[in-house]
This record gives sequence, structure tokens and C-alpha cells, in this order.
Amino acid sequence: MCGRYVSTRSPEDLTRIFDVTRWNPEQLVEPSWNVAPTDAVWAVLERPDRTSGVLERQLRALRWGLVPSWSKGPGGGVKMINARMETVHEKPAYRKAFAQRRCLLPADGFYEWEPVAATASAKAYKQPYFIRPEDGSVMAMAGLYEFWRDPAVTADDDPAAWWTTCTVITTEATDAAGRIHPRMPLTVAAADYANWLDPTHQDPDPLRALLATPAGGRLDVRAVSTAVNNVRNDGPQLLDDPAGTGG
Repeated sequence: MCGRYVSTRSPEDLTRIFDVTRWNPEQLVEPSWNVAPTDAVWAVLERPDRTSGVLERQLRALRWGLVPSWSKGPGGGVKMINARMETVHEKPAYRKAFAQRRCLLPADGFYEWEPVAATASAKAYKQPYFIRPEDGSVMAMAGLYEFWRDPAVTADDDPAAWWTTCTVITTEATDAAGRIHPRMPLTVAAADYANWLDPTHQDPDPLRALLATPAGGRLDVRAVSTAVNNVRNDGPQLLDDPAGTGG
């Protein structure tokens, strides 16, 4: 799975990298070295302009943890941070979003954990690893997004009435990442951004063919501070080696 990741690029950088044509500067997502479920995250998606109907590539702040439109409440979103590539096109919670509401979730890299057994002098713990493209390029993680209407809010134009949430698509881990955890996020190559984001493309097989291993499997995997184990910790020091602050 992908349960925590790093996203520190500015919205100005992201609009340039992803050729975004619409971004509301009033929407802000702070750089984070410990993005966790339910956090606000940047997403790149395409929606038609309400007046002209022309598709616009947008940068939006979404809530990580998908809430299907038919959900009775938002509580299940925290459990739906990942969607399995093998079944994403057929599961009721994801299939409509896979057909029409796909997005890219920019990341510097992601974390996975490896259990470390107890010894005579130390307790068992989980060692975090930071996994990123070897060349330091941005990861365009494949994602889905959904809209959920809160029935407790009476006015449609109240911003609190609508939740926009997202999930990360994952697959079996390969290469260096596979020795740490059996699952990993999928990404979309820059040449395929347009096809992936276009909501008029709805055939699941060609869409699934666009999904790829991050950086073509050329990944840097290194142990980092156990401080990342606590979601309340944040900052670049989390990428320090295990001799750094404990968690």
C-alpha cells in the first residue's frame, strides 16, 4: 500500500510541471514530508469549464481518502486511501471514478515500513524507508477522485456541502521497493498525462495500460528516521538516516 508520502513542491512548480491552466491561489497545501490519510493534497485533474465546456487542466486541493458519492457518511474515507490496480475498474467504490474521474497526485517519494524483530536489548519496531526516483524527478502517482455531498449541510453553495476526495492506485511492488513491502503506488508517464486525465476516455483496458512502475523501477530506497512513524511529525529532518531523531 501507499500510506504516507512526501510532497514538497510549490503550486507554482506543479502548474509548470503538469501544464496546469487553472489554479486558485487561495487554495493552499503546505509542503509536507509526512503526508497522511485525511490530509489535504495537491491533485492534477481535468474538468470542463462550466460556461464553455472546454476541458481545463486544474490543480486542486483534495482530501486523501476516497468517499464514494453514494456513501452515507465520510467516515470510510480513511480506509480507502488506496485502490488496487487489479480490481479498480470493477469495484463499486472505484469503477465510476476510474471511468470518469482520474487524477495525478504529485509526490517526491513515498514511505514503506519493514518490521524489525526484538533483540535482547531492544524492542521490536518498524523501520521506515523513503522510496523515490533515482533522478529526483516528481512522481505523478495515478489517482482517482470523487465528490460527496454532505446531507447535513442544507445550502448547495456552502463550501462545506461538498467533499472532494482521492485515492492512490497501487500494484505489486517490484525491484528495490519489493523487498520492503509487497505493494507500491503506480505512476503515469508525462507522455500519457493527457490520455489519463481526459474524462472522455472511459475504456478500462487502455487506461490500465497507461499505469507504470515509478521511474521505470529505477528507485532509490533508503532507511530514514523513525520519527516519520508519528503522523504529527513533519519536516525535512524525517529523511535523516536512522541515527536521527527517534519516533
